[in-house]
Amino acid sequence: MRLDDQPSAVDVGDLRRQIDALGPWFHNLHLPGGVQTVPDHFLGGDFPNFKWQEIAPHLPHDLSGWRVLDVGCNAGFYSFELARRGASVLAIDVEELYLDQARWAAGVLGLQRQVEFRQMGVYEVAQLQERFDLVWFMGVFYHLRYPLLALDLLAQRTRRLMMFQTLTMPGQEVYPDTGDHPITEREPLLDPGWPKMAFIEHRFAGDPTNWWVPNHAGIEAMLRSSGLRVIGRPADEIYLCEPDPELAAARTLRLSGFGPAMAAVNGDAA
Repeated sequence: MRLDDQPSAVDVGDLRRQIDALGPWFHNLHLPGGVQTVPDHFLGGDFPNFKWQEIAPHLPHDLSGWRVLDVGCNAGFYSFELARRGASVLAIDVEELYLDQARWAAGVLGLQRQVEFRQMGVYEVAQLQERFDLVWFMGVFYHLRYPLLALDLLAQRTRRLMMFQTLTMPGQEVYPDTGDHPITEREPLLDPGWPKMAFIEHRFAGDPTNWWVPNHAGIEAMLRSSGLRVIGRPADEIYLCEPDPELAAARTLRLSGFGPAMAAVNGDAA
């Protein structure tokens, strides 16, 4: 079936057929004529619009001149919302199906000039030669086998802001002193507030691509260790960050102890 780039008139029946041909969908997109891609989402409500409504007030309303990287863009919901605010968006995903959905939806919504889609994994961001005003890193971290490497790569390409989200453990505890402890003093590692991640050996929530579930303290600690400072909590499991030169310098100094090879892996070698 041929999927038109942009229908000249709203034909609800035709849109519905094209949506079905591109399914299954994870993002519920609102299309012309009141058509939605997943009106009865298994996560409940209008996903991910209900998350966007929580996040939107924490971002500049006018993103004209901003360059955005949307990591794991799926069908493009967030890319489209950011483009509507004036941003130029590079949206990446490894799944061809999601990119097919997103490119088609961009045409239907008339946003194909503002959003570019590429099939690319998060680690391939190391090949990009540009930095971004806003890095959108939501719903990906816990699906990565090497999450801290990905966070380091993305932090290095964040010029102004990062919107970060991950599946988390319950609780908001933060252990007061993680600076240093003797090797014989390991009990603090068991404290609920010690930064940590649970490793998923097989699957979680029926999903074999879930690898890690961090706690709140672990998220904040990993963000700091990548040179980012948390400046807001738009919603549960969501962290708004900005680059912090002092944290970035501390990260570089700590990595320098591992020698030039490790620094090169993490993008610090010239």
